[in-house]
Amino acid sequence: MTTDSAAAPTPPTKRRRGFFIFLRDVLVIIVIAALVSFIVKTFIVRSFYIPSASMERTLLVDDRILVDELTPRWTGYERGDIVVFKDPGGWLDAQPQAPAQPPLIQAVDWVLTVVGISATDSQDHLVKRVIGLPGDHVVCCNALGQITVNDAPIDELDYLNLPEGDTAASNDPFDVVVPEGSLWLMGDNRDRSRDSRAHQDLPSGGFVPLENVVGKAFLTTWPFDRMGTIDGHHDSFNGVPDPK
Repeated sequence: MTTDSAAAPTPPTKRRRGFFIFLRDVLVIIVIAALVSFIVKTFIVRSFYIPSASMERTLLVDDRILVDELTPRWTGYERGDIVVFKDPGGWLDAQPQAPAQPPLIQAVDWVLTVVGISATDSQDHLVKRVIGLPGDHVVCCNALGQITVNDAPIDELDYLNLPEGDTAASNDPFDVVVPEGSLWLMGDNRDRSRDSRAHQDLPSGGFVPLENVVGKAFLTTWPFDRMGTIDGHHDSFNGVPDPK
């Protein structure tokens, strides 16, 4: 008679119970991860892609960027910051209705948007550089073709995308005082940017309410060869005094 005995097979009921416990744990992890991603996207960092050439050379068409939503809530914005904002009304042309997608594709895209992986609403937003803060007197242009802010000229040649031989920061003159709670925003590709200058005839006067600003762009994430921090060129505005 042998003292060894074969191990008793695991009952089917116990195997099924173990599988359901595993499945439950996986679902809990997925839900927690989605919730954390949703909180991060809503309050901390959000992804967008660049649909137009208005910010070249700084940002190129189809670049993907990350936008800091949290820090500006505490520090506010600086001249030179590149910001993403929702159309305050009249800036964007009406978009043609996209063809209907299969329900499964819509569901997947909705989930990816919620967790911040997809950026389907980029077409409803714009990205520009902050030139004027609340109270600033912004004028174009002085005898050298420079924009002045509170009577101080700003040197933008490090980031402007101008046609060869053109040194004027804008070919459209303007003289504005930025109202409280608003910003004056311009694209770096001045001749191909419909920015604050182009919307002065709107009720907003071309100014963008701070409540429409999503946050400050700080990182290019795609394509890989362009991955890196986004330069605000804040030193171009170092000589600008506070508004009177």
